[in-house]
Formats: sequence, structure tokens, C-alpha cells
Amino acid sequence: MPEKTRDQGKTPFFLKPIVDAIGGRRIVQVYMKIASPIDRRLIPLSNGRLSTTMGQQVLVIEHVGAKSGKKRRTPLLYFRDGNNIVLVASYGGNQRHPAWYFNVKANPRLRVWAKKLSGWYDAHIAEGDERERLWKDAVEFYPGYGKYETYTDREIQLFVLTPEPAAPPEP
Repeated sequence: MPEKTRDQGKTPFFLKPIVDAIGGRRIVQVYMKIASPIDRRLIPLSNGRLSTTMGQQVLVIEHVGAKSGKKRRTPLLYFRDGNNIVLVASYGGNQRHPAWYFNVKANPRLRVWAKKLSGWYDAHIAEGDERERLWKDAVEFYPGYGKYETYTDREIQLFVLTPEPAAPPEP
């Protein structure tokens, strides 16, 4: 079992009340409308070093549209599970899965921009014991996920991103 790396997921104590309050649906909707378009560009440009989000880990995934085949970029919260990255397809507790969920499910090879983690990853949906363990970790990392679960009848899916091995140098 990979060792957990929790240090990057801890919220500074002075930001904890603000971050806990973000679990509300209205705050999330406002964030997605304003900060998401900025982070979609800022995070890749800075290779994950800059983001509009205070006190949270945000990355950008580049995924291929399931129907359109077009490349799309989406900023998302993430946490680590050893060398893997975990993404939560919560969509703020909406009854539907987010659009990126269908794209990643159909095309699981992703490009990721995140501080010290940028690169190519392969994604799979966590199931069974893995999902149960990671869901507990997700709610511990960001309590808002527990609230979102009460807003919807669907099971909120978790994607586990495994880094691709580095390509050998060309001769």
C-alpha cells in the first residue's frame, strides 16, 4: 500500500473557517464561475505554482472530449494517495456527473499541471475497498465533499491518477 502524503493537503489553521465555509453550494458555484477560468490558464502557465485558490490544492487536467474529441482543461481540487493523485467528481453535489467525468472515463490518459506533479497520468475509477478508503480520505481532506454527498442521490465518483513512467531518452 502506498504511503500517504498528507502534508500538502493540510489547510493552514487561520484559513480553516473560510475553507470549511466553502462547502456551501452557492460559494462553490461562484468559485466555478469566477476562479475556474482564471486557474484554467494560470496553473499551466506557472506549472502549478500559482492559483486563485487560497489554502487548497488545485491542479488542471487536460482531457479529451468524449464526444467532440477536443482538448479541454479543467481546474480541480486534488489530494494525494502515495504517488497517485485523487480527483473527486462531486460537481458541488449536483445530480449529474460533471462533464469532465465523462471525458476522463472515455479517455483516461490525462495531462496534469500541479506544483511538483506535472506530467502524464492514467486514470481509473476507484471501486470497492479502494473507493471506501479514498472517500474517507476525501472527506477528511475537504469536508465539503461530505455535504455534497447529502445533496445528491448519485454515488460521487473518485478518479485515481497514476503517473506514467518517464519516457526513456531518445538515442
